[in-house]
Amino acid sequence: RMLTRTPSVVAQVFLLLSIVLVIAIAVIQINQQQILSPGLKYGIVLDAGSSRTTVYVYEWPAEKENDTGVVSQTFKCNVKGPGISSYENNPGALAKPFDDCLNKVKERIPVHLHKTTSVYLGATAGMRLLRLQNETAANEVLASIQNYFRAQPFEFRAAQIITGPEEGVYGWITANYLMGNFLERNLWRTWVHPYGKETVGALDLGGASTQISFIPEDSQENFNSTLQVKLYGYSYNVYTHSLQCYGRDEAEKRLLALLLQKSNTSSSVDNPCYPQNYNTSLTMKYFSGSLCTQSLRPANYYPNQLVNFHGTGDPGLCQEMVSLLFNFTACRDREDCSFNGIHQPKVKGNFVAFSGFYYTINALNLSGHFSLPDFNSSMWFFCSQSWAQLQFMLPKFEEIYARSYCFSANFIYYLLVRGYNFDAETWPQIHFQKEVGNSSIAWSLGYMLSLTTMIPAEGKLIQLPLKPSLFTALLTFLTATALLCLLFLVYLSIISHNRKNISCVEHVFIPE
Repeated sequence: RMLTRTPSVVAQVFLLLSIVLVIAIAVIQINQQQILSPGLKYGIVLDAGSSRTTVYVYEWPAEKENDTGVVSQTFKCNVKGPGISSYENNPGALAKPFDDCLNKVKERIPVHLHKTTSVYLGATAGMRLLRLQNETAANEVLASIQNYFRAQPFEFRAAQIITGPEEGVYGWITANYLMGNFLERNLWRTWVHPYGKETVGALDLGGASTQISFIPEDSQENFNSTLQVKLYGYSYNVYTHSLQCYGRDEAEKRLLALLLQKSNTSSSVDNPCYPQNYNTSLTMKYFSGSLCTQSLRPANYYPNQLVNFHGTGDPGLCQEMVSLLFNFTACRDREDCSFNGIHQPKVKGNFVAFSGFYYTINALNLSGHFSLPDFNSSMWFFCSQSWAQLQFMLPKFEEIYARSYCFSANFIYYLLVRGYNFDAETWPQIHFQKEVGNSSIAWSLGYMLSLTTMIPAEGKLIQLPLKPSLFTALLTFLTATALLCLLFLVYLSIISHNRKNISCVEHVFIPE
């Protein structure tokens, strides 16, 4: 009996183990499967600004997060030469400067992905102005770009002039995305929507326009001036406004045209915003040929006539002249108004100021957060310097920028304080910043994020804990073991039953 009982117990244990292992392996195989990324997707965005074009390369996992790609910047390249709007008279010549950057881009993106990598060119205020001034020339510039990119190995999608509000809201998206206000990784390294995080406002200063974008206190109240943005499954009502002709370059041209208008002579003009002892000669076309300065154009306008500007480095007079570029009386003391009669809700929360804002603040030897009195004293000190002294003060000295930083600083003061209504209390909430990590704060990343919602996600690649062949072999082995154990138990049961019958028969025939 002991000999029969021992194999029976062993067989039952093996049967039970086999069944448990089959169930366990099946459950693990189903529930613990890993979803692998089908790889990376790439996108190329060209920020065609009024003063230059910048090429950005972005990448994101092909499997998207809530219909929006988790995008990161991997490469940036500045195209040599001026902005594309400067090629209005020779659109065929703008293709060649792109070659250097595009060759570098080709090396950055795997060759087998070139054909599926989309290229988008977004042109901003410089081209918006050109289209208003000469629509045919603007179309020829865009057509030249299209012809160039269709000869490239990438998938060219569009060369378009984006609107001012679009530029503003894309900049807002970029700033908040880079600061982790839309997505963050939790303890398990998965992307989640951050709980209770406030968004930041965005202040962008370009060459031909400037943008302000933020979520106001009551976005429903300002419904007509807000845009709805949907990212990662969440909606945001963003107030955004773009001011054409209030970019740094166009505003300075307006100042030069104004100084000429107020001068007694058209050959030599004092400029209180230029450094002391700085002299330069500019053609009338340079500053009066723009659509932004059309109303200030002199009656005796000769495009090629040279005007000599002499820097006097007078901070007080510079402020006075810059204030004339804004119409502060049109608001009539209304709180929901910035300047020129433009509706704007009260500024709220923290702001990030980038592009031209950052470069000017950096030239004043300021960074990040600082008080309004600190800004004013730095600006006054900088504007009092002579041209010779300035060359030792700036970390990077380029004449065309160095001569204009005093004007830029004063322009920023009037735009932010008198225009957008920041004061000594709210000024420290502005953070002047160029980038976050390795990514530039620019509208192009927000543009790419918005565009990725239109790019379908690829199918998931599933990796199982066990390879299918090993899983099948184990399942077959354990099932066979369970069946053999079951058969063996049946066999032992039959033998045991037969022995009982024999024992009963022998008992019947035992003589007394």
